[in-house]
Amino acid sequence: MGSIYLIRHGQASFGAENYDVLSPLGLRQSLVLGDYLGELGIRFDRCISGELNRQQDTARATLDSLFKRCDGAVPNLEIDGAFNEFPADEVIRAHMPDLLEVEPNALHILRNAADHRGEFQRLFSYVIRRWVSGEHEKEGLESWQGFVERVDAGLKRLLLEAKQTDRVAVFTSGGTITALLQLIIGVPPIKAFELNWQIVNTSLSQLKFRAEEVTLASFNSRAHLDLQKNPELITYR
Repeated sequence: MGSIYLIRHGQASFGAENYDVLSPLGLRQSLVLGDYLGELGIRFDRCISGELNRQQDTARATLDSLFKRCDGAVPNLEIDGAFNEFPADEVIRAHMPDLLEVEPNALHILRNAADHRGEFQRLFSYVIRRWVSGEHEKEGLESWQGFVERVDAGLKRLLLEAKQTDRVAVFTSGGTITALLQLIIGVPPIKAFELNWQIVNTSLSQLKFRAEEVTLASFNSRAHLDLQKNPELITYR
């Protein structure tokens, strides 16, 4: 059987003007992951990333670290937008009028998210529940179903191109992994997102495949971070 390793990006710049930048800690997480994969002797036949900076930079840092520990060459990084994260900022903006009805201070909380992490998570969860329900579609906004179909198309393309025993690394985001979980194990979208909130930065989730048949082998492994014995490495954004 072949394997697909779903790797969530390292910690991004939560609360900053541009979220799509790895933090120094996110870079360190990525280097730790590459070192760990090298120690395990894991080699990839293909390496794929979404288009986002945090995904690509995680991939490059991880693969650079892995290259220092492996005997052979590391495959070139391929870019596939199918594995991009859903447009979280656009989802929030589209649902803002509804959000303000239940939380008048929503704009202040969202603009100062780094200082109001608990409140931000509460409001973000509210918006996500509305979005994934499919009952509050917004014109011009990618729907949850559209997002899942985009991710599914990327997975099917990967499987079509894969050889029987290929090991493929996919550097992506929590929402994309959530969509793949829904597709593979059939959980309802909101239940999938309950798992999404637990996905650790640079964690590994492994899929096994034979032709078009795909199963979940492991989820959200963070052993590479735990081995560092530094709780600060365990982050979720």
